Amino acid sequence: MDPKVSKADSDLRKMLSEKRLKSVEDRRVSSEVFDRITMKTLYQLANAGYLDILNGAISTGKEANVFKGVHEDGHFVAVKVYRISTSDFKKMQYYIQGDPRFKVRTTNKRQLVHAWVNKEFRNLSRALEAGVLVPKPIVAKNNVLVMEFIGDEKGNPAPTLRNKPPKCPEKTFELLIENLKKLHQEAHLVHGDLSGFNILNHDEKPVIIDVSQSMVLDHPISHELLERDIENVVRDFKKFGVVVSREDIKSEITGQTQ
Repeated sequence: MDPKVSKADSDLRKMLSEKRLKSVEDRRVSSEVFDRITMKTLYQLANAGYLDILNGAISTGKEANVFKGVHEDGHFVAVKVYRISTSDFKKMQYYIQGDPRFKVRTTNKRQLVHAWVNKEFRNLSRALEAGVLVPKPIVAKNNVLVMEFIGDEKGNPAPTLRNKPPKCPEKTFELLIENLKKLHQEAHLVHGDLSGFNILNHDEKPVIIDVSQSMVLDHPISHELLERDIENVVRDFKKFGVVVSREDIKSEITGQTQ
């Protein structure tokens, strides 16, 4: 065994302030998330000064877990770790094929996941540059993405719109459409999986997350994805009492009349 890798595992496991795993299922999930290569990647990121402590999960999913990290200067970061073993490779292939920014051998699962993480980093960068409310990306390495932590100063993460409806739905909706307009007209991206599950309610401002599948406008399925995003947003905000026309929203986002 490479002594450097062994030391990396040991040091990182000390750095990870995880609670003691209580069940076989917990241990299995931990093993899936923190495999040897992921541990080494996290150690390298820690050694490079991107984070000092990795705390509990902010969110968990089939493909990725998001953890709260602490930088050595005390500020929080979000650390998204994609699982190689359980990622939906067919979905990744569907969304990454045809994107002119990426040339990847889609038969290589690890290479595909690494490209997927890089895609999310680049999409966040592109959206942020256009003035869209998204977490600021910090660094992407292998299957790990470090980005801005969206939450309060005490480390409490911002809830999703599904978990905390806005106090003034109309105002939040207007701000969301304004950001989707910027995403479309200035960043030239379509989110592709937008709903109340991946919009954070941060001090009554809608912060858009989970942009790994987002497409450039000249991608062959971008129109289909935009229609789906609009359908989801209209449906979700209808539950908050906001009733709007899908056609009007599409015209606002794209800048094109029907």
